[in-house]
Amino acid sequence: MWMHFGVKDLIDVLLVAFFLYQTYKLMKSSGTLAIFSGVVSFIIVWILVSQVLEMRLMGAILDKFISVGFVVLVILFQDEIRRFLMALGSHRGWKFLGKLFSKRNVNNEQEGKYVAPVVLACMNMARKKTGALIVIQQEVNLSVYEHTGEMFNADVNARLIENIFFKNSPLHDGAMIIADGRIKAAGCILPVAQNASLPKDLGLRHRSALGMSLETDALIIIVSEERGKISVAHNGKLEINISAEDLQQILSGEREVVNYC
Repeated sequence: MWMHFGVKDLIDVLLVAFFLYQTYKLMKSSGTLAIFSGVVSFIIVWILVSQVLEMRLMGAILDKFISVGFVVLVILFQDEIRRFLMALGSHRGWKFLGKLFSKRNVNNEQEGKYVAPVVLACMNMARKKTGALIVIQQEVNLSVYEHTGEMFNADVNARLIENIFFKNSPLHDGAMIIADGRIKAAGCILPVAQNASLPKDLGLRHRSALGMSLETDALIIIVSEERGKISVAHNGKLEINISAEDLQQILSGEREVVNYC
């Protein structure tokens, strides 16, 4: 049997295993793992009834469900499918190829200038227990979210960031969006994650940051108003209570965000 198991079969098995693992991670992070497990269980029952036990009547009934199953899955998991395709399209390998053929010439030194003022502002706001939510655009364009708030086109400045999130400011409850090294908008509305596994002490800012990290590849910084701590969300992961040094390393791309659990 092993003589017929070639390299192509090995690649086939590895691809299926990779797809199932990524699907499991996506469902777990979005809180829909129970639904996914139910779908898998239904498929296993269908295979047993139709292929193994060869029950004609029951098999015919289940076949009708399977025939429309793809449409049902698309309806049930439309958000997760979008996130999966977005994660696939924003993978580092594709990003590298895109930059090779893209006409857009990004000045990394210019974009990196926002790191120091953002870190300084977050440190000051954490010390004063001023709540903040800062979204930093990566590859996915965030113009849709920018238009939910007040549009800006300002240099990234620590004092400006602190003034926007000052408690008496009309924009302090929303999110700030930084793109191309500049402040593009403030007071923006972000999607809220419905993950039931999140700790109860995490408020709306943390849930909005996690929701945004599931919808896009943006990097989101949260400053807690209650605890005065800094957290970061990226690619469906939420790292809480990080130091200023950790924040600088994450913004500079020196290390990745790790999950809180």
